[in-house]
Amino acid sequence: MPPRTFFQPCSRVFNVSALQNPFAALSVSSCHVSSRAASSGAAKKKKSRHPYAVAQAKQRKASNLSRRAVLKQERISSLGDPVVGNPTPFTQLLQAKPSDSAVPTSEDGYAPTPGVPDLNYDISSEDFKAALARSKDLTTPVSAGESSLIDPEAVAEAARRHEESHVTAQEAISRIMQLNKGNNKDLSRINIQRCIHTFGRHVTDSQLPPKPPACVDPSAPKHPPRAPRAGPDTGSSEVQIAVLTSKILVLAKMVEKYGHKDKHNKRNLRLLVHKRQKLLNYLRRKERGGPRWQNVMDQLGLTTASWKGEISI
Repeated sequence: MPPRTFFQPCSRVFNVSALQNPFAALSVSSCHVSSRAASSGAAKKKKSRHPYAVAQAKQRKASNLSRRAVLKQERISSLGDPVVGNPTPFTQLLQAKPSDSAVPTSEDGYAPTPGVPDLNYDISSEDFKAALARSKDLTTPVSAGESSLIDPEAVAEAARRHEESHVTAQEAISRIMQLNKGNNKDLSRINIQRCIHTFGRHVTDSQLPPKPPACVDPSAPKHPPRAPRAGPDTGSSEVQIAVLTSKILVLAKMVEKYGHKDKHNKRNLRLLVHKRQKLLNYLRRKERGGPRWQNVMDQLGLTTASWKGEISI
């Protein structure tokens, strides 16, 4: 007798819709308990915050942000511009455009600095006037003395022609010697000489007091006195800082005008500013914040941001 086999009926196996769509048998009903709990918690949280309290919080945040912006602006203005600094008479002298006159005066915007040639081709106004007087004297017609053969009208005519030719030559040479006829290289040379004869120690040694004395160990060896200076000072930290500042002013003006595409000059400006920052830190440490340091900072219009902290351009 064959064994009996009991088959449990399973209607889902032979369900046609389940065979066509295997995901139909899966349950897609969401958990009503968890969603109901989350919605009730959010409702309770929203109900706990009163509109008046929300308005007060927003008002406090707005006042804090506005106060923070004011403090930040005051901090930036107190530090100053790390690149250009504050305008001073010396920096305005470096940026002034030469006038059309052959001999500059204080009304032209760039008064001549003692020891600095104020005309082109490295010639000063005194040398220019002396050369004109000598050339006029050399080209003056020589009189033959008193004689009945000399025509007075011819002598007067020759003197008049000589005076006219001298005036014409003087005007032509004056136009050639003007600084505004030169290029940027000529102006840069003049500015460098102004920096040397303004901040050089051959000038400031007799104008500024010495730096504050330091604590000296009695057992330390004594160094011999320095030899007297020969010639102008061209390499001290003050002169280098002034020369870098003159270059920075010119480059910053160019970057401000055409800086949206000029990446190379942006990098050059950043390098010059960082180099000046190193020299300022060295001078401040070396002079112990003495008169030389104060003189450089005051005349160049530099601020604390020029030497302290990080400078980002």
